[in-house]
Amino acid sequence: MRHFITLLKHELRVLLISPGTYIAAILFLIVMGFVFQDYLTESINASRKHSPGAEFIRSFWLPVFFIVPLLTMKSIAEERRTGTLETLMTTPVTPIEIVLSKFSAAYLYYICLWIMTFSFQVVLYYFAQDPKLIDPAPLIGGYTFIALSGFLFISIGIFSSSLTKNQLVAAILSFAMVFIIIIVGRNLTDWFNQNGNHPLLLRQIVEYLQIFQHAEDFTSGVVETRPVVFYLSGAAVLLTFSIFMIETRNSKN
Repeated sequence: MRHFITLLKHELRVLLISPGTYIAAILFLIVMGFVFQDYLTESINASRKHSPGAEFIRSFWLPVFFIVPLLTMKSIAEERRTGTLETLMTTPVTPIEIVLSKFSAAYLYYICLWIMTFSFQVVLYYFAQDPKLIDPAPLIGGYTFIALSGFLFISIGIFSSSLTKNQLVAAILSFAMVFIIIIVGRNLTDWFNQNGNHPLLLRQIVEYLQIFQHAEDFTSGVVETRPVVFYLSGAAVLLTFSIFMIETRNSKN
């Protein structure tokens, strides 16, 4: 892994000079700014069970749908299209270093975007001076959830990019996979709850994959090891598949 740091610096440099990166950041902050404003307005106009910060974190799925594809669609697909990936593979660099450097760069940028949203909480506290609007426990749990789930979401994007040479196709695949695991997973849970004649093991598996429930638990101060294992192991499997795709296609060329 001695080349990992060099590759990571390169990937971060590519992100910082790419217009798409800044478009993603602007869209992210605008969307989440309006989301936070809506939750804050609702909290002021009517008493709510959870703080605006907790409700804000539970809207994690809104930016994930467009941020993950934008950050990861070029990672491997573009290099395969231009032929630079094949050239890179002729050097002492390994596929593991390539995938991990691309994943790490996208993940770090993803986390930086969410860290910037903490400024919403700081501004709120500065102007409101109301402890009821700022509850540190849900914020700590919520941002921990963001960091953990980010492993899975970014690895989905990297895996999608490893499957094709086309950036647009990679973005669509990434969006579809994230949509399935978040939205379809939630609807499956609702369907299982409405139709009780299902094996207990299958019901437990569906509940285990329920990301919305994970977000609610973390922002409520309930931190379990099962979601941690789910996000880390899921990311590890997808990154392993990405490495395998690079090795397989490189051996064919």
